[in-house]
Amino acid sequence: MVEVLVIGAGPVGTLLAAELARFGVDAAVLERRPAAGGGSRAIGLHAPTLAALEAGGATDRILTRAVRVRRGEARSGGRAIGVVDFGRLDARHPYVATLPQVETEAALRGDGARPERGVTVTRVAPDGARVRVETDHGERVAPIVVVAGGVGARDLVYRPDALRRTAYPDRYLMTDAALPPREDAETALVHLAPGGVLESFPLPDGRRRFVAWDAGGSLEPHALARRLKDAMRTRGEAEAADVVSEATAFGVRRVLAPSMRRDRLFVIGDAAHEISPIGGQGLNLGLLDAATLAPLLAAWVRLGSAPEADLAQWERDRLHSSRVAGRMAAVNMGLGRPVSRGADAVRSRVLGSLLAATGSLVPHAYAMGLDSAAR
Repeated sequence: MVEVLVIGAGPVGTLLAAELARFGVDAAVLERRPAAGGGSRAIGLHAPTLAALEAGGATDRILTRAVRVRRGEARSGGRAIGVVDFGRLDARHPYVATLPQVETEAALRGDGARPERGVTVTRVAPDGARVRVETDHGERVAPIVVVAGGVGARDLVYRPDALRRTAYPDRYLMTDAALPPREDAETALVHLAPGGVLESFPLPDGRRRFVAWDAGGSLEPHALARRLKDAMRTRGEAEAADVVSEATAFGVRRVLAPSMRRDRLFVIGDAAHEISPIGGQGLNLGLLDAATLAPLLAAWVRLGSAPEADLAQWERDRLHSSRVAGRMAAVNMGLGRPVSRGADAVRSRVLGSLLAATGSLVPHAYAMGLDSAAR
């Protein structure tokens, strides 16, 4: 019987398994997807996360390919209205490292257990000194189980009425596109416009991620691409629009669990706290869940008893951090909604003044500096 069973082999479960292996814990990972990747919107790793991944070697592996984004710029009407300078961060990694999620997962894996793929978990039930996990391949049992399977695994643990849910009307269009060389190739851009926000983030190999607020309409692939191209042309990325050929659409919501632990059963990542991807904090929140939980589970396995005080503090810290990140994501969404031309002009002036006046505060907050793990 393994010492820890991890449900989910996305970035959060992959990191937890790698960290447990580093601490000498025998762990197994169950994953319903037959292959890695697919469906991800997560690309940015912030300073506290990169620091937390150093000991296991994942940071070095990530940085061999990632773009180090040291500057963010807010623009309106084609002109810069403010700058977010990540280089001012008092951190070992004063930048945001951007990398597609499938590459992030590979970098995080290290010597962690390779997942058993194609296994669907149907029930999780604590049972005294162990936890029973029912799957379509039979029952598994472990002394400690961690659910890290994202939104789809949430119902394994929580009753729907036990979760705090916030539905947002916002919808977004997204694509990754390869672009010709440009002067701002390593700068993150936020274009504010009356029709809504357009975000543009660097990726390796000359690619960029574009995300635009969308008024809605047909979900046919050609219609999504057309609306995104139109948004890019009117919000500051007209040249880049010419190379876009496809787009996906997504909505957003906020779901916060009241707890992340029930005795020997833990829940981390999006399964416990789902927030808007606008602002790029959700992936980092989950990775910091895993990085801070792993040594506590290792101590439990090594000593034979749970470090109750430390686990209680871990849960309080992670719940607090998820609330803070959720509020920040909501603010980011609010700033990017459509407004009248007059309100857009006011918004641009206020945001420009705020960025000029707050110095390193905005990059500190945006780059997960308010997370409990960044202390």
